[in-house]
Amino acid sequence: MAYSPAPLIAPRFLRASDDDVVSGNERSLLRMIWRHPGLSRSELTAQSDLTQQSVHRILDTLAERGIVLLGSPKPGLGSGQPSPMLRLNGSHAYCCGISANTDVIGICLVDLAGKILGEREVPLRELDMAGALQRVRQQVTDLQTQNDLCDDNFFGVGFAIAGYHVDGTRHNAPLPLHEWSLIELGPMIAGLFDRPAWVINAGKSGAIAESMFGVGRFIRHFAYLSFNYGFGGGVISDGELLRGGNGNAGEFSGMFDDVESVRRPALQYLIDRLNRNGINVPSIHYMRRHFNRDWPGVAEWVDDVTPAYNRLVNAIRSIIDPQAIVFGGQIPADLARLMIERTKIFDRPRYGIQRAGPKLIVSDIASDASAMGAAVMPFKLCFY
Repeated sequence: MAYSPAPLIAPRFLRASDDDVVSGNERSLLRMIWRHPGLSRSELTAQSDLTQQSVHRILDTLAERGIVLLGSPKPGLGSGQPSPMLRLNGSHAYCCGISANTDVIGICLVDLAGKILGEREVPLRELDMAGALQRVRQQVTDLQTQNDLCDDNFFGVGFAIAGYHVDGTRHNAPLPLHEWSLIELGPMIAGLFDRPAWVINAGKSGAIAESMFGVGRFIRHFAYLSFNYGFGGGVISDGELLRGGNGNAGEFSGMFDDVESVRRPALQYLIDRLNRNGINVPSIHYMRRHFNRDWPGVAEWVDDVTPAYNRLVNAIRSIIDPQAIVFGGQIPADLARLMIERTKIFDRPRYGIQRAGPKLIVSDIASDASAMGAAVMPFKLCFY
């Protein structure tokens, strides 16, 4: 029987009338409250397609379940009955996000309102999968204790891994994660934490984080470039992750043939170039923290990847037509800016008018975006 996280959700999080966490109408209201915390009930009613009576009834139910907080009246909304301000109740639930990169596992705890409760890292060097997961479990336990978190409020786990989706919860990861490849990760992670686990590609998880915490707060359509040991990403269309027919939309490396593949902007090749030039860079994690654009080998590598990179940017612009392209993953901000400086848009103006193109934006998420996206993913799928 195929693994599914839904049957593992604790009954306390489910509606009394069915086996869902929220209804469709509840989800639509919760999504608006997520985007606009502090929105008043009357403002929410004006933005919703539901009647005032339905909005009030749904909000009362969500408040009784502890999902929504009805705050003090919002001032300045005119005459009439005061309208309370609305917020998600972070203490109702929290999730753990885990991101398995080639050199380090990122861990992030997020509550229902989107507050980051804690972050940790587990270096992967000389650790097999079983040993790494035990250390992750211990770090999560430490974070729970540190934040005085009740185990009953632990909703679930999001697990992100570098590698494309195969089927179920199986992914095909790069060589450093060969032990994690082509196995059902969902039931393994669910068993480790005794919680439902949702599994996703790390590039798409980073795109979710960007949509919830980064540029997605202002931009509804963007492509997310995830620069890691390999190179991938995700596509956010109208605020939602585009998964594609096989779960691999945004696997941008797939557009390069065998020859061009080694000249795509995968950071494994930059590390090789730096080490050959006498710069000791033991990992991508280290490079992100200590990057210097003047290191010997950086300019040479950027020159080598620019043709493939420019073809990629123009393909994204032509096929997806996003408002922005976000440079994320583990890329150092200075390196992202170097690549943006080399961007060339292939355009042929007609009657002196150019076709509109995307903004090129360096992600301002300083921590592990993939772990953050993994942490908020269960809430995104089940609540809003």
